[in-house]
Amino acid sequence: MKNNEITEMLAACDERRAQRRQFIKMAGGVSAAVAGASLLAGCDDDDDDDGDVITPTPSPTPTPTPTSPPQVVSDQNILNFALNLEYLEAQFYAFAVNGAYLPDTLLTGTGTGGAATGAKQVTFTDPMIRAFAREIAADEQAHVAFLRSQLGSAAVAQPALDLRPEGAFTAAARAAGLVGATATFDPYANENNFLLAAFLFEDVGVTAYKGSAALLESKLYLEAAAGIMAAEGYHAAMVRTALFRRGVQTPTLIDATESISNARDSLDGNTDLDQGVRPAVNGVANIVPTDANALAFGRSAGQVLNIVYLTPTATNKGGFFPSGVNGGLNLSAANG
Repeated sequence: MKNNEITEMLAACDERRAQRRQFIKMAGGVSAAVAGASLLAGCDDDDDDDGDVITPTPSPTPTPTPTSPPQVVSDQNILNFALNLEYLEAQFYAFAVNGAYLPDTLLTGTGTGGAATGAKQVTFTDPMIRAFAREIAADEQAHVAFLRSQLGSAAVAQPALDLRPEGAFTAAARAAGLVGATATFDPYANENNFLLAAFLFEDVGVTAYKGSAALLESKLYLEAAAGIMAAEGYHAAMVRTALFRRGVQTPTLIDATESISNARDSLDGNTDLDQGVRPAVNGVANIVPTDANALAFGRSAGQVLNIVYLTPTATNKGGFFPSGVNGGLNLSAANG
């Protein structure tokens, strides 16, 4: 590709998409009709337009509708929420890199335990990617062990994890437009697919720790979370750098990061914060997704669960966690 063609491509792609791609098909089978009903339900207008004062007529107290238990934000619940995410990342990397899941001694705890299923080992051909994939795999396992040691007997068990190519990965890839409606996305098939799957997990992990840091009351726990967030930030930068480097020769790979970014944004609310690795027209790379002040952004626990559950609605399971996460923070946000 000629230099002027590359420049034109980057300039044309510098504008962020005004309308974010919506998730049409979710792993849990959310239909357009259900999404529309949820949207209309949020638009009811109880105002009286004629200006008269209306005295309400007493009515019998309605029977309460069953709801999920309240989401209690405590240091213990925040660390257990993080542990659920670390189980997901650690199991993905453990099998993709080493061909084996984490030892059972790192998976026990409170709540309903489950197995990780469907992962495969990746055949790495690039020595650099193989080397840092091994490093990330070791780090993520260490994060699981560390959080469990901090929580002690309060640590939650690993919940069921869907790591199948034909499962949550394909549901996410179809919704992002990476593959067609009948195609399968296999994150273990090659290094490019592995990097895109890692991009999905690592970026979300950084924003999860950033979002929870301000809620922690214990200085000890805050220091632990900050340390893990820094490590996850390094991981995300390594993955984004590899995708950026490969994307220079294969622009469709950079396009794929934008599609995943758009999909994450369509799940976690109306604010466009997420970013792919597309560089700006002036040649500045976008390895580090930040705001105008060069600060990383955070997500609430509910927003993070929107992404890993693969739904913009409030629910307690789906996507990569088919039975939900364990602990007191388990409900995704209602984003429409």
